[in-house]
Amino acid sequence: MLRDMNLTPLPPEKLTVRFDPGALGFESTEELEDLDVSLGQSRALEAIEFGADMPRPGYNLFLLGSEGAGKYETIMARLSAKAADGPAPDDWVYVNNFEVSHKPRAIRLPNGRGKELAEAMARLVEDVRGAVPSLFEREENQRRLQEIQEEFQQKQQDAFDALRKKANERSIALIRTPMGFGFAPMRNDEVMKPEVFEKLPESERRRIEQDIEALQAELQDIVRQIPAWDRERRAAMRDLNREIVAFAVDSSIELIRDQFKDLPQVVDYLAAVRADLVENFASIMAAEQAASQAQAENEETVDAGRSSGFEITGFDRYRVNVLVGDESGTGAPVVYADNPTMPNLIGRVEHVSRYGALVTDFTLIKPGALHRANGGYLVIDARQLLMQPLSWEALKRALKARSITIESPAQMLSLVSTISLEPEPIPLDVKVALFGDRFLYYMLSQLDPEFLDLFKVEADFDDELARSPENELAFARLIATLARRAQMRPFDAAGVARVMEQAVRIAGDATKLTLHRRSLVDLMQESDFFATREGAARITDTHVQQAIDAQIRRADRIREKSHEAITRDIVLIDTEGAEVGQINGLAVLQLGRFAFGRPSRITARVRLGSGKLIDIEREAKLGGPLHSKGVLILSGFLQARYAVDSPFSLAATLVFEQSYGGVDGDSASSAELYALLSALSGLPIRQDLAVTGSVNQRGQVQAIGGVNEKIEGFFDICAARGLTGNQGVLIPKANVEHLSLRGDVIEAVKSGKFAVYAVETIDQGIALLTGCEAGERGSDGAFPADSVNGLVEQRLRSFARARQAFGRQADGEPRERSGS
Repeated sequence: MLRDMNLTPLPPEKLTVRFDPGALGFESTEELEDLDVSLGQSRALEAIEFGADMPRPGYNLFLLGSEGAGKYETIMARLSAKAADGPAPDDWVYVNNFEVSHKPRAIRLPNGRGKELAEAMARLVEDVRGAVPSLFEREENQRRLQEIQEEFQQKQQDAFDALRKKANERSIALIRTPMGFGFAPMRNDEVMKPEVFEKLPESERRRIEQDIEALQAELQDIVRQIPAWDRERRAAMRDLNREIVAFAVDSSIELIRDQFKDLPQVVDYLAAVRADLVENFASIMAAEQAASQAQAENEETVDAGRSSGFEITGFDRYRVNVLVGDESGTGAPVVYADNPTMPNLIGRVEHVSRYGALVTDFTLIKPGALHRANGGYLVIDARQLLMQPLSWEALKRALKARSITIESPAQMLSLVSTISLEPEPIPLDVKVALFGDRFLYYMLSQLDPEFLDLFKVEADFDDELARSPENELAFARLIATLARRAQMRPFDAAGVARVMEQAVRIAGDATKLTLHRRSLVDLMQESDFFATREGAARITDTHVQQAIDAQIRRADRIREKSHEAITRDIVLIDTEGAEVGQINGLAVLQLGRFAFGRPSRITARVRLGSGKLIDIEREAKLGGPLHSKGVLILSGFLQARYAVDSPFSLAATLVFEQSYGGVDGDSASSAELYALLSALSGLPIRQDLAVTGSVNQRGQVQAIGGVNEKIEGFFDICAARGLTGNQGVLIPKANVEHLSLRGDVIEAVKSGKFAVYAVETIDQGIALLTGCEAGERGSDGAFPADSVNGLVEQRLRSFARARQAFGRQADGEPRERSGS
């Protein structure tokens, strides 16, 4: 095991990735051709292609990947290219339903013809406004109206003349009084005075009274006929009005009918318009005149021409509400719903105020994103969609029904029982593409049983690109493309190499390049800023490093304060000497997009006990489940390796000293095990070394995350106190290929002032930490007595013997007397 004690530090070339600018094959990105920015996303692109072309229902897409991976840019570019060759969408308009005013009719028209219909109907209204009144003013029509009036008056006159003649024959006069018509006796063609009438003989008075009663009855008959004659007059006038209006509108409507004769829905609508115009022209004109008068008197005219319900009483009833109309005719629509509220998705019905009340009609129906995307593609941010009340359910309902029904949230939740506008549903033919992180996708898959039926295609975006000469050149072309699209200065070869080195660092794997587009573009733009400020023609590696340093500087206040607490001995961390049962563990703190490493002191104490390993973090409810699992693994390792023929009689405590927040993860489990072995063996551990790595029950050290930040965190503390040449970090061997350390760390390793060791087993690590061989079991099954493992086993056996002795005392077994 001597080789474990003399474990060789990793050479500098193993600690980072460096790209040779001269080997890239170009001097500047100006020489490189553009590249599809979806580099390395072949799986996702195949899924997008499949989902976009699949005509069956339910094959909508969900693009999943990390934030900033370029999902939005990719899907918009791909769908826009595909939509350019697709058919232009149909237009949709809403028109008045003359029979049921609260249920407007939806009409589908070929692309661009919705506006044509609206303009044609506007011309029709203008024509009717001017033509019909002028027709009524024509001499012929005025004469016909006069004839109808005269005929009515003549009927009345003839009836009253006949009654007057009959009365005169009986010496009775028909007279008009303020109270109406009446009868009075006459003598010598003059009305008889009451006193003269009273002097007449009784028989004469009775005859006159009987004649007046008979004439009165006939008068009542005539009066009763007058309303009927008036109805006939009005009917005749209506017929004449219809005839005049029909004469005026038929020619205009015929022109529109010829223009849209290939569209049966429009032809039917025009027939309904003609019938309504002919029937209601007089009331429409009255409403228009009332609106004009109100406007002249500065009264409320915002909604002039509207009734208190859903019916428009003016000429606006013939307007065409073009809900969706695209005159370009250049392919299918691609719509991004940037604010996917329920009304913004499925449309809404707006209202206007009228004398303190809110009223609406079909002209106030507004489209949603589904209407605009109908016949094409709709792209939505899944997180924003789920944050909006009722939006997710409204979208699912539309996709399942394959139609768009405009309704308010109150209607959807059945919170109102009053009659409201119910626009006719519009058939839906759209491909929806949601994009979001993986958590959202798997959460919806698990919790919403309808999700996978409606979004059958997942496009999973990769976060990394495997390094190879071909991929590295493609990545350089990606940098060139992004720089040109963002109008940055060109990068020279050294600048590209530095960006690629940082891409490796972001990926956290020396064999990969990150595909996180946002991080790349941010770094490139900030590098361009420093080059611009310097007046450089090209962006160099110096500018890229300035951008990296500035990013860290803006975010590292907490790291600076944390390290200051250590260097001032407020938080106790030793970087020299050796201690029993004490070790420097390493942790990573993530603050937004910035992560940094920080050493933590881990201590272990042991004594005789019942085999219980106490994790103080867990007992204090500061330890997470992964950390607790790691501690339990330590117990399994100890019980399986040492004194297997004796009871496990250890009582041990483990703690992260000066830890005041939660602790989770198992990356410190190897450090905790080293501390336990030191406490059991009594061998001190070097404090100039720090440790990271998880461990399994077989004693193998396993890979962890954040290895670069952890190494650099301990290095910064050692550098602040002064590098001695003995300091270093132990990492799992499996993490060597993840190393991409800072330049100052590499320089310290090159000069022999700092070291990084890669260990595979606990035995290798404990030998280096204690300077004592770990020890292997010999042919007799025992560890060497002076080895770490030997000392640990001896200590555990002594605990077991002591426990057995205490057990015998508890059972009352007499102890042997000395000298007996």
